[in-house]
Amino acid sequence: MEKQLYLSSSPHIHSGETTDKVMRAVIYSLLPACAVAVYFFGLAALSVLLICTLGSVAAEAVCQRLMGKAPTLGDGSAALTGILLALNLPPSSPWWLALIGSAVAIGVGKQVYGGLGYNPFNPALVARVVLLISFPVQMTTWTAPAPLGSGIDAVTSATPLGEMKTAVMLTGQIPAALQGPYGDYFTGNMAGSLGEVSAAALLLGGLFLLARRIITWHIPVSYLGTVVVLGSLFWLLDPARYPGPLFHLLTGGLLLGAFFMATDMVTSPITGRGMLLFGFGCGLITVLIRLFGGYPEGVSFAILLMNAVTPLIDRFTKPKKFGFVAPQPG
Repeated sequence: MEKQLYLSSSPHIHSGETTDKVMRAVIYSLLPACAVAVYFFGLAALSVLLICTLGSVAAEAVCQRLMGKAPTLGDGSAALTGILLALNLPPSSPWWLALIGSAVAIGVGKQVYGGLGYNPFNPALVARVVLLISFPVQMTTWTAPAPLGSGIDAVTSATPLGEMKTAVMLTGQIPAALQGPYGDYFTGNMAGSLGEVSAAALLLGGLFLLARRIITWHIPVSYLGTVVVLGSLFWLLDPARYPGPLFHLLTGGLLLGAFFMATDMVTSPITGRGMLLFGFGCGLITVLIRLFGGYPEGVSFAILLMNAVTPLIDRFTKPKKFGFVAPQPG
């Protein structure tokens, strides 16, 4: 007689998605940003991407061997961490900085907690903040774009956010050159980290993830929406001192963070309401650091701080159990 009853733990319906499929999809979505970075910054950008990716894969293999765990390099998570780390680094980063960042991202940001699925913080952002604090000169040395085949040598240049912060501190107002138009910021013709320079490429990758349902709209919309609303309020109060919302959207790591870092499934809330709250917190902290903090950029710190409160958000936004009846007083 054929067995009629099967007992198993949830989930009982499988979507068909696997870890390696999800990781590959995110890697594919980052390829446009990587291509734009290589175009504008040449072999230096390609070198950073390769060193971070290979370094992260090697660090994962070493950590798993030391911990006596079965290798899981095939799931693509280590390679994705390396790519995200590279996109958070300046194109002029020396090889040793990229290797240290890879080791920190995998060893400290991921494997020390137990590996994929157990890390409370985004590994690539952990590495970026550690590098920023430990090697501030290398992490804040930017180069102007020098497109492949142009024959232009790379020269040191400030990022738009850094230039804005410096000008406001010295003169109390934003230079006219930073008040638009923003065509270069949209295409990627500006100084910055590899993953900060092209809003168009990042939007293309983000839309791909949304279309594939790898991520949902909650965190990107609430994150970007909060930055737009708060940025607009300060801009309306004093447009000479505070940049407009479009400047916030197109510069720095906001789009990279909103679509690819804050949406990390392991370190972000699991409920829709929790995701909206998470994105709001990221946007609020980002604007406060950009406008009033000591750093010109606040995306990394904002996401890591919200990662820390993700368990609390999940706890207070979890839905009620089916059939739950609240106890009556008395």
